[in-house]
Amino acid sequence: MYVATLLTNPNAPTLELSLVESLRNAWGGGEIVWLSPDEAAEFSLSEIPGNRWDVWADLQQMGVDLVVQQAEGRRKKMLLADMDSTMIQQECIDELADEAGVGDRVKDITARAMNGELDFEGALIERVGLLGGLGESVIDKVLNERITLMPGGKELVATMRKTDGYAALVSGGFTAFTARVAELLGFDENRANTLLAENGRLTGDVQRPILGRQAKIEALEQITQRLGISESDVIAVGDGANDLGMLGRAGTGVALHAKPSVAEQCDVRVNHGDLTALLYLQGYARTEFAGI
Repeated sequence: MYVATLLTNPNAPTLELSLVESLRNAWGGGEIVWLSPDEAAEFSLSEIPGNRWDVWADLQQMGVDLVVQQAEGRRKKMLLADMDSTMIQQECIDELADEAGVGDRVKDITARAMNGELDFEGALIERVGLLGGLGESVIDKVLNERITLMPGGKELVATMRKTDGYAALVSGGFTAFTARVAELLGFDENRANTLLAENGRLTGDVQRPILGRQAKIEALEQITQRLGISESDVIAVGDGANDLGMLGRAGTGVALHAKPSVAEQCDVRVNHGDLTALLYLQGYARTEFAGI
C-alpha cells in the first residue's frame, strides 16, 4: 500500500477539502485523513499513479506539495539533517563573508556549489580563504544577529525524540555554528568542519579532512550501525548537491526548498511546507507534535 500526502504552507494554510477529494477520487484512494485542518491531509493508494508528477506540477502552482510513498515503515527512528538553508534559514559562510566584506563573491560560489556546478571541497577551501584575518568574535556576532531557525525545526526534533528517535545534524558548514544550532534544537549530535584560527583571527583555512558529501553518507552509515538500526529507518533532509548522497541512501530523503537540480533527483520534495512537513510525511497529526 501507498499513501499520498498533500501539504501547504502552515503560515497560510489553503488546502481545500474539494481539492483533496477530487484527487482522491481520480486516483481511487481511500478515506481522507486530516493531519492538520486546511494544512495537511493524506489518503491511501493501492499503487503509485502514473500521472503523479504531472499532478505534482499542477499542485505546485497552487502552493501545495504532494508526496506519494510506501505506507509501511514511513515512521522513522532517526533524523539526519543538513544545517544551512535547512535547519536554519541562512548559509553561515555567506553571513561571515558579509562581515568580511566579500559577501557577493562568496555567495556566488556558495550558490554554484550547492547547485552542483562546483566541487564542494574546492569551493569551501576557496571561500574560507577569503575569510582570512576575520576576528573569531565575528562568529558569535553572526550567530546572535544573523542566524534564524527554519520554522518547524523545534517541533520536528522534539517530536522525533519524544518517540525515541535519534537526531543528528551533519553539515558542510562549521562546528562553531552546528554546536549552537544543535543545542537550540535538541539534536543528539552534530558534525561539521572546523574553522582554523590563530591569535583570535581566522587563518583562512579549515581543518582536514573536509566534511562534504561523502562524510554525510559516512555519518548515515556510522550512526545507524551504532544505533543498531537500518538506513531505511532514517529520514534525511537537505537542500544542496552535497546532500544528495545521504538523501538517496536514507529510507526517506526529503529535498526541502531545494535547488531545482537537487530536487529533480529526489522523489520527496517539499517546497511550500516547513520542517513540520517531515512529521506529516511520517503520518503524525499536528495534535501529536511535541509541545515546545
